[in-house]
Amino acid sequence: MNAIVTVVGQDRVGIIAAVCNQLAGFNVNILDISQTIMQGSFTMVMAVDIGAATASFGDLSAVLAELGAEMGLSIRIQR
Repeated sequence: MNAIVTVVGQDRVGIIAAVCNQLAGFNVNILDISQTIMQGSFTMVMAVDIGAATASFGDLSAVLAELGAEMGLSIRIQR
């Protein structure tokens, strides 16, 4: 099953690494990734495969939202 992860917020070092490490920790495979700075904000969209994930969709959503809060970002996953 595929999903889309979006990340938006103030640009800083380590955003991509933190999100990718979090996803890898749950066996989520990144299929495609695009990131840019748009009107001063970091924006990233990732297509991911959650078919072999070791956590439920709800748990992934909560973990990513928590990471976003810690980093001052909006991180969301949607089917």
